[in-house]
Amino acid sequence: MASEKVLTLTEGNFDATLQASAVPVLVDFWAEWCAPCKRLAPTIDAVALELDGKMAVGKVNVDDHPQVSARFGIRGIPTMILFKGGKPVDQIVGLVSKDELKKMVAGHI
Repeated sequence: MASEKVLTLTEGNFDATLQASAVPVLVDFWAEWCAPCKRLAPTIDAVALELDGKMAVGKVNVDDHPQVSARFGIRGIPTMILFKGGKPVDQIVGLVSKDELKKMVAGHI
C-alpha cells in the first residue's frame, strides 16, 4: 500500500502535477506484475516521508498509462526519474537501496 505522501500520476494529471510542483518530483514507473517494483515500494514510501517538503514523490503504473512511460523511453522497470520544473534531470533504473535513491536526488533538492 502506497503512503499518502506518494502521488498517483496518470496521463490526465502528469504534466500539470509536475509543472505545479515547487519542489523536484521523483517519479517511480512501475507495474503490478513487477517483483522488483513491489520490493522497491517500501523504499519509495520511506523516501517520500523522509524528504517531505523538499521533494514530491509520484508513481506511474506503466500498464495503465503507457503513453506517459513511452514519452520518457521507459524500457525497464522499476525506473525512477527525477523532474525539476517539469523536466527530467536524473534517472535510475532497477531495484536500488534507499541510500542510492537519496544520493541520486540529493544534488537536486
